[in-house]
Amino acid sequence: MIQKTVERLLPLSKEPFFWIITNEFVAEEIQRQLPAIPPRQIVIEPEPRNTAPAIGLAAFVLERMSPDAIIGMFPADHVIADEKKFRKLLQRAVEIAARGENIVVMGIQPGRAETGYGYIETGESMDSGLFHVKRFTEKPNQQKAEEFVTAGNYYWNSGMFVWSARTLANALREHLSETAPYLEQIAAAWGKRDFKKKFDELYPRCENISIDYAVLEPRSAKGQHSSNLFCLKADFGWNDLGSWAALYEHHAAGKDNGRNVVEGKDHFALHAKGNYIYAPKKFVAAVGVNDLVVVETEDAILVTTREHSQDVGKIVKYLNEKKMTDLV
Repeated sequence: MIQKTVERLLPLSKEPFFWIITNEFVAEEIQRQLPAIPPRQIVIEPEPRNTAPAIGLAAFVLERMSPDAIIGMFPADHVIADEKKFRKLLQRAVEIAARGENIVVMGIQPGRAETGYGYIETGESMDSGLFHVKRFTEKPNQQKAEEFVTAGNYYWNSGMFVWSARTLANALREHLSETAPYLEQIAAAWGKRDFKKKFDELYPRCENISIDYAVLEPRSAKGQHSSNLFCLKADFGWNDLGSWAALYEHHAAGKDNGRNVVEGKDHFALHAKGNYIYAPKKFVAAVGVNDLVVVETEDAILVTTREHSQDVGKIVKYLNEKKMTDLV
């Protein structure tokens, strides 16, 4: 998927301009899969600190090199059906971001009341498919999600943002004032001998926070005509495979409604529908169960429902708290 993420962007840019923020567990594999990206631009976090410090570090480094450079943030777990339209809309987002202190987010028309995504409340329409942003709401409860979908002016936050290096760096200085100095110090050491030492020492002090909470929510509080936040309607066939429910929908798309998706040696289903089951080394039998997610690995088994599959992150939190990190 990370190869696909890069490939769909290559007509607009080249590998020397790509930066990947990752962790020690997959860095070597990423380098193997993407040999054309400069190794020093595959940045390995000493500790995971969420998206604000990660993309923020890239912004501070690039601000020192080329402050007007336009940055796009693209999670590597997305599926894009219409890549030609994706690139066309991305070019438009770049043009908007280059006009000033503008932040552009790609918004997805909601297909359901999803509690695992952030939502963008749009305000005044500027022209076709472009709106001022009134408010960001990160992962609402079920009732709120249903209200948002019914209202009609809310979009899913895709997690794809476009802004200049200067714009993002300044936004972090304003809205994440305790973390920004650490990122600036790390960026100042970029390319120097003491970079790794500075990175390892200072990065863990950064706040563990998403870019949505750190910048977008407080920036949107300024009001739709003062925040310089814009939502671009992104109707290019998007899916985020960051949850088991999304993975089910991706595999089941265009198939019979309620079909089971089973990855096993063989399987049998009776009075069962809408299940996602992953047990590649086992025979799987599903009898009288609906809308389940069952995932078997070598050392653990997950059993949940598609409706609650976004809560898997709470399991990771529990395992970390109990020092059971070998299961994470």
